[in-house]
Amino acid sequence: MTESTIAFIGAGNMASSIIGGLINNGWPTYQLIATARTEETLTTIQAQFGIETTIDNHQAVNKADVIMLCVKPQVMKTVLTDLSSSIKPDTLIISVAAGITMESLQVWGGEHLSIIRSMPNTPSLLQCGATGLFANTNVSAAQKSLTDQIFNAIGITSWVDQESLIDAVIAVSGSGPAYYFLLMEIMEQVGTRLGLDPQTSQQLTLQTALGAARMAKESGVDAAELRLRITSPNGTTEQALKTFQEGGLAELVEKAMNAAVNRSIELAEILKD
Repeated sequence: MTESTIAFIGAGNMASSIIGGLINNGWPTYQLIATARTEETLTTIQAQFGIETTIDNHQAVNKADVIMLCVKPQVMKTVLTDLSSSIKPDTLIISVAAGITMESLQVWGGEHLSIIRSMPNTPSLLQCGATGLFANTNVSAAQKSLTDQIFNAIGITSWVDQESLIDAVIAVSGSGPAYYFLLMEIMEQVGTRLGLDPQTSQQLTLQTALGAARMAKESGVDAAELRLRITSPNGTTEQALKTFQEGGLAELVEKAMNAAVNRSIELAEILKD
């Protein structure tokens, strides 16, 4: 479906990641448009990707089959309300802004529009992301397929059938990279306290994290089984895992992820105004 023209309203890091992924997957550059508030940003985007750029959001929207709303949540209301008069009825709207509900998007843009909420995560910058998606009832099967094509250019996609589950997506994959970064940070620090030099501790930690993720993704075996396979009875790994479990790691992770969900709900309420 690369005959569709996509307009990126906002040309920050996430927009740049998606643009780069699309081009790498064969999307024609002449069917991509990006807007930004400054000519400096647009010059950078144009030089990097060779796509059309403009400071005029309406100009971009008039040419678009798909509008990617990549602006900050705090300005979404202003941007979308201003654009509503220029959006064609059959245009697909995809919001990349966290915390903006479907209700708000429909009020600001129009109840008749086909709108999708997306929740990509930061590894999308490396085209290794995970994106949760929720569509309103106006979105067609073809538009969902097109959305998959767009976000598969930067990783994987997963659809949810209830908007409230976007909060769960945030808790798992949206905020998830930071959980792993924290664990890696701690492991590096402890490795140093155990006598390794900082560079060695960092290299071993990062490669271990990468290797574990690849094993979990590529082996076809679930994480619980992989854990059992590398845990020898009365061995070092068993002692470490036993310490985690006795310390309430499972309960702490669940508490942390519920805190992320609750904060997402709070932020959505704040951003409605």
